[in-house]
Amino acid sequence: MAKLPTQFLVCSFFLLLALHSFSVRSQEVEDESEFDYGANSTKGPARWGEIHAEWGACSNGTMQSPIDMSNERVTIVSHLGRLKKSYKPSNATLRNRGHDMMLRWEDEAGAIEIKGTEYVLHQCHWHSPSEHTINGRRYDLELHMVHESADGKVAVIGIMYKIGRQDSFLSLLMDHLEAITDITDRERAVGVIDPRHIKFGSRKYYRYIGSLTIPPCTENVVWSIVRKVRTVTREQVRFLRVAVHDEWDSNARPLQSINKRSIQLFRPDDKVEN
Repeated sequence: MAKLPTQFLVCSFFLLLALHSFSVRSQEVEDESEFDYGANSTKGPARWGEIHAEWGACSNGTMQSPIDMSNERVTIVSHLGRLKKSYKPSNATLRNRGHDMMLRWEDEAGAIEIKGTEYVLHQCHWHSPSEHTINGRRYDLELHMVHESADGKVAVIGIMYKIGRQDSFLSLLMDHLEAITDITDRERAVGVIDPRHIKFGSRKYYRYIGSLTIPPCTENVVWSIVRKVRTVTREQVRFLRVAVHDEWDSNARPLQSINKRSIQLFRPDDKVEN
């Protein structure tokens, strides 16, 4: 068998290293202790971009998230197609990152497909109140499902909630949230969790290109925000905040400038709502 040239092997190694580094940089920070949500804090949202050079996009980025999705800015389209989900059960870990609770799938938990690209589901986490707004209205909670493609591109599905009936997915995690509140450990294995239990409730969704909403605020994130606002109990929202043990009542980043970005609302041709 012919040996591959040394130059080829070296180039291949550095290409793989570059892709890995891009992937690592694109992901949200695991330890959130270096920033906070205080409006006047030296570590607050207005100062995130000054804390580390690699967080510069938080201050000088032009495609930052979250944004307001008001009717006058939104174009209704039908060509985007439905969100193609192929999720499956997998072992997961609940982690307190400092300002939010993150559920991380340890094994293959499936993916979504957007414009022919597969984005693998890695984790989900919650913000309260919601970070995105619809026609200026901020809701009580927002779930982010964070996915990544093989070449390090990020896609996030957002689901917003208002106070009402309990959310069935959070109900599955309440015992674990309560347990992690009473101990100092930052992580807790929660066994097999099926992401298909996260209910979307609608085929309609907003689509725009934005960023991660926490440092490093990486841009060119493909956002899909489910149009239907689901419900959650006040107790469930409270548990998410209490379990974190931080001093802030909110972990929602302020709205960012839209900067003439396109915001689309996918609506199926058949006009049938789910």
